[in-house]
Amino acid sequence: MSLIHPTALVDPAAELDSSVAVGPYTVIGPHVRIGAGTTVGAHCVIEGHTTIGRDNRIFQFNSLGAIPQDKKYAGEPCELVIGDRNTVREFCTFNIGSPGDKGVTRVGDDNWIMAYVHLAHDCTVGNKVIFANNSQLAGHVEVGDWVILGGFTVVHQFVRIGAHAMTAMCSLLFADLPPFVMCQGQPAQARSMNFEGLRRRGFSAERVSAVKAMHKHLYRDDLTLEAAMQRIEALPGDKPESVPDVAMMLDFLRGTSAQRGIVR
Repeated sequence: MSLIHPTALVDPAAELDSSVAVGPYTVIGPHVRIGAGTTVGAHCVIEGHTTIGRDNRIFQFNSLGAIPQDKKYAGEPCELVIGDRNTVREFCTFNIGSPGDKGVTRVGDDNWIMAYVHLAHDCTVGNKVIFANNSQLAGHVEVGDWVILGGFTVVHQFVRIGAHAMTAMCSLLFADLPPFVMCQGQPAQARSMNFEGLRRRGFSAERVSAVKAMHKHLYRDDLTLEAAMQRIEALPGDKPESVPDVAMMLDFLRGTSAQRGIVR
């Protein structure tokens, strides 16, 4: 039995694994590739140079792989690449990349993406993220693993969000959000660290303690960013388990431009 509904329009040049299911009235273009076990709901449009991995659940009424909302785009063969085991709920819009950057919009694995989420051109999304309803990412945004965006979060172009960070509902990000930080507001301000999330992910008491120390140096000690980084760099001396977490934080902070800054 065919898993493609008879009303679906799948271009003969598209590459779909034989186990892919496609719902009624969905349109799939010639440059689309979809891996085994993925299901595509009704009334979706998947176009452009779009590659979708295995075992994804794409619900009805999604637009994936449309051209970027960028006036400079002139038809270049840019891409959208989606990994494995993602859930994409209704009315999401993921655009392909643009020639002015990487040329690729990329989504990792095991992500939970709720309704009405927008990923603009050249965004990079890691693994195991949760984007609540109406999260909106402008172009060139980078999102690390395990990030949670509250509903109606809006992220300015070129902003980076570090791993394990979290935003409250209706947050507005104009600056980089460092790893582990929880923020809220318009514009967003740091409120705490995502301690409960870290515990649920198996962080030891020593690693959580190091994250608390990083929060204190960044946000409570009234230090310049450079001075806070120096104190953070010294943390593994007392907390050896924190080495990878400290390295991730320092790498993120060193990659922040003076113009963009961090959420503080």
